[in-house]
Amino acid sequence: MYWREVAGNWFLVPENPIAIVHFLGGAFVATAPHLTYRWLLEALYREGYCVIATPFVNTFDHSAIAAEVQTTFEQGLLFLRKQVLGNRYLPIYGLGHSMGCKVHLLVNSLYDVERAGNIYLSFNNYPARKSIPLLEQFVAFAPTFQLEFTPSPEETLALIANRYGVRRNLLVKFRDDTIDQTRPLSEVLCRRFPDLTTVQILKGSHTTPIAQDVAWKAQDSFSPLDAVGQFFKQEFYRDLNQLKRTILQWLEPFPVEE
Repeated sequence: MYWREVAGNWFLVPENPIAIVHFLGGAFVATAPHLTYRWLLEALYREGYCVIATPFVNTFDHSAIAAEVQTTFEQGLLFLRKQVLGNRYLPIYGLGHSMGCKVHLLVNSLYDVERAGNIYLSFNNYPARKSIPLLEQFVAFAPTFQLEFTPSPEETLALIANRYGVRRNLLVKFRDDTIDQTRPLSEVLCRRFPDLTTVQILKGSHTTPIAQDVAWKAQDSFSPLDAVGQFFKQEFYRDLNQLKRTILQWLEPFPVEE
């Protein structure tokens, strides 16, 4: 298994892929998704999914990010079809975490794209003042200097309500996620596609999707510290494996092996 950079995307391509997963990460970890989300994405690869992870740099203009991401992805997809797939058809699923959810939602609302479905983990749609540290204090000293994401949170939900066209969606909220905004998104999508929008609440936090392998090796003499380390490793795998199973069962709704 190895990652390959193609046209600005990071690829994992199994020998006989069953579908394509287009991944977008959160605001401050989206520049290297093949590293920050390695465990989750490689788990999907091992199940036969071709992973295309598109990096992006966060700015205030989220519409521009969506346009750049879509262009980059299309270039990578063109390479995949020419060099690997040929005339073979594979369904495409979007997978996003935090701000990556918003970018996927904008792509699917602003452009005519083909998606078999989308998965949204820990959707976040806060205004700029709440999302960026110290911005609130900066604006307090310069009240005429207005900074807000484009589109704004309200405009984003309105755009989804009017133009989002992907019928099948999975929304995942983690119980200990204090910045999750899945509920307003679920209300919009459930009104548009009531029979094909699924909401799952899982154990974990906002950072669960970026958790990595915990390489804890017990000493020759098992100590209390080793016991604590093994406990956290078990908790780590429990949350991540539950997330992996939830995604796979939604992608292919049949029992998934442990």
